[in-house]
Amino acid sequence: MSKADTTDAETDNGVIQSVSGPVVTARDLNARMNDVVYVGDEGLMGEVIEIEGDLTTVQVYEETSGVGPGEPVENTGEPLSVDLGPGMLDAIYDGVQRPLDVLEGKMGSPYLDRGVDAPGIDLEEEWAFEPEVEAGDVVEPGDIVGVVEETVTIDHKVMVPPDYEGGEVVAAEAGSFDVTETVVELDNGEEVSMHQEWPVREARPANDKKTPRTPLVSGQRILDGLFPIAKGGTAAIPGPFGSGKTVTQHQLAKYADADIIVYVGCGERGNEMTEVIEDFPELEDPANGNPLMARTSLIANTSNMPVAARESCIYTGITIAEYYRDMGYDVALMADSTSRWAEAMREISSRLEEMPGEEGYPAYLAARLAQFYERAGYFENINGTEGSVSAIGAVSPPGGDFSEPVTQNTLRIVKTFWALDADLAERRHFPSINWNESYSLYKDQLDPWFEDEVADDWAERRQWAVDVLDEETELQEIVQLVGKDALPDDQQLTLEVARYLREAYLQQNAFHPVDTFCPPEKTYLMLTTIQTFNDEAFDALDAGVPVEEIIDIESAPQINRIGVQEDYEEYVEDLKAEITEELRSLY
Repeated sequence: MSKADTTDAETDNGVIQSVSGPVVTARDLNARMNDVVYVGDEGLMGEVIEIEGDLTTVQVYEETSGVGPGEPVENTGEPLSVDLGPGMLDAIYDGVQRPLDVLEGKMGSPYLDRGVDAPGIDLEEEWAFEPEVEAGDVVEPGDIVGVVEETVTIDHKVMVPPDYEGGEVVAAEAGSFDVTETVVELDNGEEVSMHQEWPVREARPANDKKTPRTPLVSGQRILDGLFPIAKGGTAAIPGPFGSGKTVTQHQLAKYADADIIVYVGCGERGNEMTEVIEDFPELEDPANGNPLMARTSLIANTSNMPVAARESCIYTGITIAEYYRDMGYDVALMADSTSRWAEAMREISSRLEEMPGEEGYPAYLAARLAQFYERAGYFENINGTEGSVSAIGAVSPPGGDFSEPVTQNTLRIVKTFWALDADLAERRHFPSINWNESYSLYKDQLDPWFEDEVADDWAERRQWAVDVLDEETELQEIVQLVGKDALPDDQQLTLEVARYLREAYLQQNAFHPVDTFCPPEKTYLMLTTIQTFNDEAFDALDAGVPVEEIIDIESAPQINRIGVQEDYEEYVEDLKAEITEELRSLY
């Protein structure tokens, strides 16, 4: 919502009584909860969060240094909303949907000044509109009335706003229009344009929330192979500093087979967002070869930006995601990190002198997290299309302590848990996802898809890998006490098979041009190759071949090279034949 949108609104203004960081108290302000207000002589954007008698408390989304008592507070009478329409993709916003490139142009500097505002989309740019309805057609709220080409990848579908009544189309013409101009007129006087506004704290309506049964294929072996997430699912990536949360989310943003990516940098370091901004325009979408930014919307609220804006940036991101979901697209939302969001809530709560919960977080932390993640899902939209929002949130527990409140409250909500491990990261094992602590509750409902699209024994192969890794964990405790050589031959061989699972299958090089993305078919073939080695090796062991000779065969180490092979199918078939021939020649 820009200040320009509110000039005609009736206002009941007040004056500042006190200022405490991002929290401002105003008196004589006739406002409602969650109304947007403009604070002080510079008109800093804020939101009403508490009303007590004639005192109104506002959280301000900009730095409040120099703001003092007696300055005016202007009420817009409207909730915090986002501008929805063509132009949101290939765009970079701050936490309240102000386009950063536009702000830089206004200020002539890369450093943001206070009180500078701009609408979330360009209200003057013209788009080529193609109607999909004609005079006489009856449309209802949410119905698609036309299409514009937003980017080379995405067609933006113009919809009747959900809060309209709908009716019979009177006029709909093709042509070039800006987003504020009417493109479809209805017989009841309603006019449909390409521009909508929607309150960020209110979920967009849908007919039904369905059980998701299609995986969000990420191209990351450990995720797709062991701990998959569904389109419309929820996942958390907790981990300590340096364990790879951001790189994992970058990989998901780059290669997940969603139609739209909304990437929210919430309180993270600026250089991480810079990496996204620099990399994405140069990277190709593996699905169509177009630039990744053509399907991406970035919300950058870095650690040096005002703390209150972190609280809003998550809602801004999920609202944009829901809007594209209503068009029938599959959207993936990356939030990095929800811990910084929770810390912003904690700071605001402490300044309001609310009763603190565990570790000082507000008592409503769990409710706010649930409200965010529950807006994800696989939906039947009100226009009859189906779309999804997948929410993937990074969590940054201090010291890697998963028992802290943000991690624990997130675990109660999400159905996929990718636990990052500092010990694995120190051993340069990436992605450093701990296979013993991670889980996915979507496996059973996604197995039919993998069995139909990849291989009918997908679930069996995965379970075999999990069993081997579990057995290795138990054996490692014994090895630490008595050494590997004290184990029976069959257990030594199990450790060798598990080593190939860890090094060849679970490890993946995000910076290798081939290994950075691994399709499910390749993931499956890698697993079958390791299982071929396992089966042939145990047959050789049963035939009396010493375990040392089995481990030392020349072809087995080539398993580690499958990930970097472009023509992997032929390589895998040849390698399986080599392993089988070499092991059988030993007996």
